[in-house]
Amino acid sequence: MARMTEGEIEEFLSGPVICRLGCLDETGWPYVVPVWMQYADGNFYLVPRERSRWAASLQRDGRCSLCMDVFEEHRRVLVKGNARIVEEPNIGGSWVPILEEMAERYWGARGRRYWRETLDEPRWLIQVETVAITSWYGTWAQRYRHYDWSV
Repeated sequence: MARMTEGEIEEFLSGPVICRLGCLDETGWPYVVPVWMQYADGNFYLVPRERSRWAASLQRDGRCSLCMDVFEEHRRVLVKGNARIVEEPNIGGSWVPILEEMAERYWGARGRRYWRETLDEPRWLIQVETVAITSWYGTWAQRYRHYDWSV
C-alpha cells in the first residue's frame, strides 16, 4: 500500500468520485451522506440545496470527515476538516460556477441540463478546510498483516 502524491490526489479528486460526508446531526449522532464535491487549493467545496439536513448540521458544528474511494482501483482519500459557511441559501451566488462544474463532471450532458433547470433553487456554499488528509492505493499495508504473505 502506498500513499498518493499530491498530483495523484488532485487527479483522483478531479474525477466523478462520490464524496461521503460525515458530520454530527442535531442530536449529536454521526450522519453520513453522499455528496458531490469540488477540490481546489487544498480545500473542498460543497453546494447543498437549501433544505439539506447536513448543511444545517455543518452550520451548527463544522467538524466533519470526507471519504472518497474507488473500490475497484483500491484508491482512497480520507479528510478531517472544518466546514465554513461561505454563503447561506441564495439564488445566483458564488456557488453557481462550482455547481456547473460539478454537474458536468458527475453527470455530463444530463448534469448541464440539471444545472440549468435548477438555477432558481436556493443553495448554500460550504468550504471544508482540510485539517488532515490521508490517501492510499493498493492492498493491505504491512502494519495490518499478521503473517508474511511473501513466502
